[in-house]
Amino acid sequence: MSHVSGGRLLVVTVVGHDRPGIIAEATGLLAELGANLEDSSMTILRGHFAMVLVASAEVTAEEAQRALDTLSDDTLSISVREVPHESVQAPVGPSYLLSVHGADRPGIVSTVTARISAVGGNVTDLTTRLADDLYVLVAEVDIPVAADIGALREGLADVARDLGVEVSLRAVATDDL
Repeated sequence: MSHVSGGRLLVVTVVGHDRPGIIAEATGLLAELGANLEDSSMTILRGHFAMVLVASAEVTAEEAQRALDTLSDDTLSISVREVPHESVQAPVGPSYLLSVHGADRPGIVSTVTARISAVGGNVTDLTTRLADDLYVLVAEVDIPVAADIGALREGLADVARDLGVEVSLRAVATDDL
């Protein structure tokens, strides 16, 4: 991963009512500042746009904020902050796809992800959707090589019974990601 020479690492968050062009406008303004996008996640949540991106740049967070403020309005909130450069962590082990679906109720995300973290697993991506009364969670998780996958699956099955949902955990080939 290359960084802009001597650049700062900026985290930009954009949240608000969705409309066409937000991504193009925000990333275009950053490109005009010479910022290089390194990581990003963008989605629509119940009609609200949400984006978090990490960019390396020669400009300060304040300069980037001023440039992006031209997009801000009553329905769109943008913030920029500088974060330290950190080395990218290698996965703790193989990647798995975790999926959960069932009737909506509080505690699904916290209970299922607690089982993953209890074995030293790390959630690297997680998406949830509610369609009528059906709750769907899909997550990419890295599980340590030393973890007992059979015991983890049994623990997830216990959680599924307690929550009244279906849970599956399957290994993902690296080229599937």
